Amino acid sequence: MKKRNLFIGGLFSLLACAALMKNWQHDQEPQIPIGRSEVIFWHFWGGEDRDVVDDVARRFNASQTEYYVRPIAMPGNNLQAKLFLAVAGGDPPDIVNQDDPILADWGQRGVIQPLEDIAPASEVAAMEHWMLDSARRLSTYQDKMYGLCNGLDIRALYYNKTLLEQHNLQPPQSISDLNEIANALAPFLSAEKKQRYGYIPDSRRLWAWGYVFGGDFYDASSQRVVVDSPPIRDALQWMASYAQNYGADNLAAFRKGDQSLPGKTFPLLPRNDQEMSGRYAVIMDGQWRVRNLAAFTHNRQARGVAAPEFGVCPLPVPNTSAGRTNAGWVNGNFFVFPQGAKNSQGAWEFAKFWVGYSNPSQAAQTCSQGGWIPVSKTVTQDPQFQNYLDENPLFRTFIELSESPNQFPIPSVAGAAFFRRTIEQAAFQAFNNSNADVDEILQEAEQQIQTHLNRNHNLRHGGHVDP
Repeated sequence: MKKRNLFIGGLFSLLACAALMKNWQHDQEPQIPIGRSEVIFWHFWGGEDRDVVDDVARRFNASQTEYYVRPIAMPGNNLQAKLFLAVAGGDPPDIVNQDDPILADWGQRGVIQPLEDIAPASEVAAMEHWMLDSARRLSTYQDKMYGLCNGLDIRALYYNKTLLEQHNLQPPQSISDLNEIANALAPFLSAEKKQRYGYIPDSRRLWAWGYVFGGDFYDASSQRVVVDSPPIRDALQWMASYAQNYGADNLAAFRKGDQSLPGKTFPLLPRNDQEMSGRYAVIMDGQWRVRNLAAFTHNRQARGVAAPEFGVCPLPVPNTSAGRTNAGWVNGNFFVFPQGAKNSQGAWEFAKFWVGYSNPSQAAQTCSQGGWIPVSKTVTQDPQFQNYLDENPLFRTFIELSESPNQFPIPSVAGAAFFRRTIEQAAFQAFNNSNADVDEILQEAEQQIQTHLNRNHNLRHGGHVDP
């Protein structure tokens, strides 16, 4: 009873704080123009990105006279708790931005509405057709759009072109090419302590490599987890081979050095002016690093210091017919529309404005400002965004990859967060143990995930829990 009272007391305290915060925010914001209805928009962006978000809201507010969007930054890990409390209390925001795999869980719990409940069916169908495959997959749960993707995150390989050319190496097109780069710059099975590696797989990125090797983590038609499959086993076995070649302890120690870099320093970059290479020659990362490379190069050029040349290429395919070209793991940001919101129609109009459905040039401006990947070719082809690509040529690779049919998100299932954690834990276990049994690790992961999804499904449908 004591614990229950503490919980209730804490809940009321949180609600009181939320109410005070909301009142304070309303006091600080300008008044809603007469004749307009307010749209409350929760998001997580800060810093320079928050300025971009605020500018999108300003442009939308200036574009019409019916709605007025009020963006509210909600940083931190408790956005979900705040949203659930707001929905339960009958006063949720009208639109929320998210980037975690929560679409299925929130949709199944009735926290968010499918788009067909807030917009004409014909318009939702047209939006689905207008969007890229990758964006549509991020927006869909059980063949319904429960969200609207407004920006994509794509992974590719960044490489130090100058360093590769010094060793007569080319950007990798196959896994064997990537292995060759790794071995040439940091020889396998060498006892020498290494200050730099050619390439090391990141255990968190089995998602990306599993798709590249031709695997699928989940079969939606049978609702079965298919983690323990030949392509994913091959991908994880290849990743784990680096721990065997270099020693798991050596790689773990080197990774800790990455974490000690100041701020969000990109480990591909040289740390001082006397160097032309960083801690890696090749590394997987997202499109946001294009900005880091541009700033680094501009800084060196402004000071008259030589800078290496960098490049970007798709994830290379395995030397088998099972692999997928231009493949990988996609995630990104998407809008959701809470149940019980007072102005879902205004939220929908704002979401359309943001993604460029109603005006591609507006979205082209937004994506150019933020360095974000559009969710439709219509926006990408806008002259304003084409100018951005001309100024940032490395970004073009990410645009090409975003338009590939082989970019897949974490499966949209209730329990996706557990799915993600379990896969990443399994890969970590295999990668950090030179003697790990990959088959056994994947079998166990598949069983754990399937059991969790079965329990989740049956509890929500009032049935028994399958073993």
